[in-house]
Amino acid sequence: MATSSLLKPTARRGAAMRLLAPIAFVGALSCLSGQAWPADLVVRFDQSQLLRLPRPVAEVIIGNPGIADVTVQGGNLLVVTGKSFGVTNIIALDGERNIIQDQRVLVERDEHSVINLHRGIAQQTFSCTPVCAPMLNIGDDQEFFGRVASHTLQKAKASEPGGDADRGGQ
Repeated sequence: MATSSLLKPTARRGAAMRLLAPIAFVGALSCLSGQAWPADLVVRFDQSQLLRLPRPVAEVIIGNPGIADVTVQGGNLLVVTGKSFGVTNIIALDGERNIIQDQRVLVERDEHSVINLHRGIAQQTFSCTPVCAPMLNIGDDQEFFGRVASHTLQKAKASEPGGDADRGGQ
C-alpha cells in the first residue's frame, strides 16, 4: 500500500510533464522566430542598412512601420532604418505592381558597446564608445528616458542652421 502511494505523485508529475511538453515546445519555437535566418536583412536599432534591388521600385510596403522605415534612393536602392526591436517585412513592387522582392527584416540591438545599468526594476542604457554616455533605449526607466530624450533634442536643435551653435551658444 505504501508503494502505491509513493507512485501517485510521480505518476501525476509524469502526466503534467506530458501535458506541458507541447506548450514548452511551442514556446521554444516562438523564441526562434526572433532569430535571424540566413536570408534576413539584419538592421541594428537606430541604424540603417542598404538593400539594392535588381530593378527600380515604384512602391514599398512595410509590414510594421513601427519596426523599420524605408526610403528609396535612386530607384533601386532602399535605405532600411531600424526604429524598434522586432521582425517585419518589406515588399518592393515595380510599376506594374509585380513583386521585386519580399524581404524579411530583423531589427536588433547593437550589443557591441552598450551597457545596461539596473537599479531595482529601473533600467538605464549607456553607449560606451569608448567613454560611456546615456543613450535612448526602449525599456529604459521613464524619467531617465525623458531626460536623455530632452537632451538629445536640445543638442539637435543647437546643431541646426540658426540654432545656438550658429550664434556661438548665446
